[in-house]
Amino acid sequence: MNPFAYPAYQAFSDLMLPLRHGAALVNHALAAWQTMAATPQGRELRANCDLMTLAGLTHSRPPFEIDSVEIDGKTVAVIEEVAAATPFCSLVHFAKETTAHTQPRVLVVAPMSGHFATLLRGTVRTVLADHDVYITDWHNPRDISLAHGRFGFDEYVQHIIDFIEVIGPGAHLLAVCQPTVASLAAVALMAADNNPAQPASMTLMAGPIDTRINPTRVNDLAKSKPLDWFEKHLISTVPFGFAGAHRRVYPGFMQLNAFMAMNLSRHFDSFADMHYQRAKGDPQVADAIRVFYEEYFATMDLTADFYLETVDTVFQRHSLPLHELEVRGRKVEPSAIRRTALLTIEGERDDICAVGQTLAAQDLCDKLRPYLKTHHVQTGVGHYGVFNGKRWERHIYPRVRAMIHDNEASPINVNARSQPIVPLQSIPPMHNPAVASVLNEPGKTGKAGKTGADIKAPQRRSAIAPEHMIDPQELAEDVPGTQAVKTDGDSDLSASRPS
Repeated sequence: MNPFAYPAYQAFSDLMLPLRHGAALVNHALAAWQTMAATPQGRELRANCDLMTLAGLTHSRPPFEIDSVEIDGKTVAVIEEVAAATPFCSLVHFAKETTAHTQPRVLVVAPMSGHFATLLRGTVRTVLADHDVYITDWHNPRDISLAHGRFGFDEYVQHIIDFIEVIGPGAHLLAVCQPTVASLAAVALMAADNNPAQPASMTLMAGPIDTRINPTRVNDLAKSKPLDWFEKHLISTVPFGFAGAHRRVYPGFMQLNAFMAMNLSRHFDSFADMHYQRAKGDPQVADAIRVFYEEYFATMDLTADFYLETVDTVFQRHSLPLHELEVRGRKVEPSAIRRTALLTIEGERDDICAVGQTLAAQDLCDKLRPYLKTHHVQTGVGHYGVFNGKRWERHIYPRVRAMIHDNEASPINVNARSQPIVPLQSIPPMHNPAVASVLNEPGKTGKAGKTGADIKAPQRRSAIAPEHMIDPQELAEDVPGTQAVKTDGDSDLSASRPS
């Protein structure tokens, strides 16, 4: 363990805080003084202040800021309420001020991977139009007293089960990235118990179900060192002054450093674009980048138990695909799932959870009838594009909505303004994309067409061919810093700034 890393970071952060606050005050003053703000000197000063205010992290959850949603052409107010809570997580319900329609209840399981659940704000906003949405709002461990005990992988799974039971029978589960493993385990345990609250459907998006398939740089890193190396170098203790003092955690600032290092040059480009656009007098683009980074720099810690157990079971021992995963002494068998429809979704250019890793869930649920199993590969998107951006809204979400509504027992209302699946017109639909590599049939290999591919999942699968792996440096949408202003190639900020 590295006991001094967190206290040293916190001391430096406290030292920089007056400078950041001072820059924010100057920025507000310039915004109010329009005459000065409109001059080249004023714009340059504001651009510099923007950079200074972002030169540090925050550790509190930003607001979701989802106050309304449009249903059938009418604006309906949304109230954020806590349906249930534990010391480690709140079940947040986005309640609509209307009882005119019955909509499917959906639990969005947010990742606990260094950012708050608000990183899925766009995902929730899209799903909310047609569904009654709940989300797991994980609390920052540095604010949780040691008196509340440990929080590891087992507790994570139990939280998912408990929250599904709170929502009640017939709900639907949507897990994004990291929690796909825990979500599959939770549903498998509920199925084994014949739990009446087991969900009607389960959507697993861009998750590391089996990281032996097309391993990425993230996967390679997790296997490059023994587990005790991660504990020695990445685990620290929460410093004095916080409710969770002395709790062992993987600090959020370390996680953010690792994320940014994967695409460091693009983050630098984003900051340079923000400065240039502000100094040039184009606040719309600059504000979009700044708003994203305010969210991206809001970090939370992970408990040491959860982080180390995840590295061990998911990335090093591959316990779930090898049928060796245990939760609180119980073996997890996905083959117990017989009633919960399964949709797995992957991004063709995902450099975090590569093509094939989430698809592995289809094989694990081998007792689930074929008509309840669907797989979709969305072309042209990376990891973040699977659950955010225009292709998520136009091509991926309609499939998620259709699968949920197809398996909803209650009468439902579909938002009349929701868009249907929109194929790209420039490329003809693909004929059974990637089926050859999935079925391991020689002579039938193929790449996914530009509209993505829906595949009724087969019972057997081999590793996806290496040609599906794409150099991360080629991926625009994989850079979190550009998400607020550039989505799936729709615009290019870098082109607007002189080199």
